[in-house]
Amino acid sequence: MNRFKLERSVSKAQTLQEAADHTAEYKKLSWLERLEIAAYLNSVAYNFDVNNPPRMDRTKFIAKSSTFRG
Repeated sequence: MNRFKLERSVSKAQTLQEAADHTAEYKKLSWLERLEIAAYLNSVAYNFDVNNPPRMDRTKFIAKSSTFRG
């Protein structure tokens, strides 16, 4: 998953609308590629290895059973 790298030395002049419109580029990718990008961006934002994410602390959540009467 290390195929993504932020290239800080490259930039391009854009209008605010062009800079904000990433939809067209992401629609060209498969859902799996978009998911990989999201996982990578989360790893950068929260400073963890994308191949070894932290485990969820399950003591913070309580699962309650519910009965559905339809």
